[in-house]
Amino acid sequence: MDRRNLLPIGQFSQASGLSITALRHYDASGVLVPAFVDPVSGYRYFQRDQVRTAQSIRALRQLDIPVEEVRRLLGSDEEHLVAALQAHLRGAERRLEAQRFVVHSLLNRLTEGAEMTHRVTVRQGAAERILVRGATVDNSGLDAFLRNAYQEIYAVAGRGPLTFTGPAFVRFHGVCDDENETLVEACLPFWENGAQPTDLPEGLTVRDLPETTLACTEVEGAAAAFPQILGAYDAVADWITEHGFVFAGAVRMVYRRWTGIPDAPDNRLEIAWPIEEPSDD
Repeated sequence: MDRRNLLPIGQFSQASGLSITALRHYDASGVLVPAFVDPVSGYRYFQRDQVRTAQSIRALRQLDIPVEEVRRLLGSDEEHLVAALQAHLRGAERRLEAQRFVVHSLLNRLTEGAEMTHRVTVRQGAAERILVRGATVDNSGLDAFLRNAYQEIYAVAGRGPLTFTGPAFVRFHGVCDDENETLVEACLPFWENGAQPTDLPEGLTVRDLPETTLACTEVEGAAAAFPQILGAYDAVADWITEHGFVFAGAVRMVYRRWTGIPDAPDNRLEIAWPIEEPSDD
């Protein structure tokens, strides 16, 4: 091997911006293997053209991409790497926007107190028969799931044809954000005394929801987009706890008016949380 084309690990560390400790770790994990290891001293040498690879590794790790994912990306073609970086950028921008909203919300609470910016009302929700498609997702997979679920639901409803008794809505059985996944159900209410759906595809079911009392607030336009809409969930939850009610089921996001574009000014969504009076126990 031509030693003139090799850099000892110390010089390679300086050229790549990676510490010697990091280079040893990436060697052990198979991410960046030295071109030559002296059998006597165990000293590592790298080829000069590995510097650019090392710099790419440094950049990927600065993006908090796990080592195993870095190894996979470096082994893929350029087109796949570009797509992965673009997806990572979109996720980072989404997380930054969510963090910015959380910071502003906390600052508002600290400077203005816990005064609600959303008007919360109580309404009676009728018993409903619904078509349901559920999945366990986090926020990054929510939009795609809902689009596909409602395409399937409306296709089945059109074969009936079913008589709709209200707007479509989504039920969240827990926290759905970038750090947490939960069961999410896309729901479409229809008349139980009319045509009924047949030949349901696997995973699509019919369910009867009982009559329930709902604490509600509505949001429009940009306030109906993520992460701004989280403030509406918080407002309803605060109202329920402050007024002594009990949470009685999965919170609903009701499509009162929906353009299909998440931040369109004409969008109007309702956050509706089932509640009950506290028991005497």
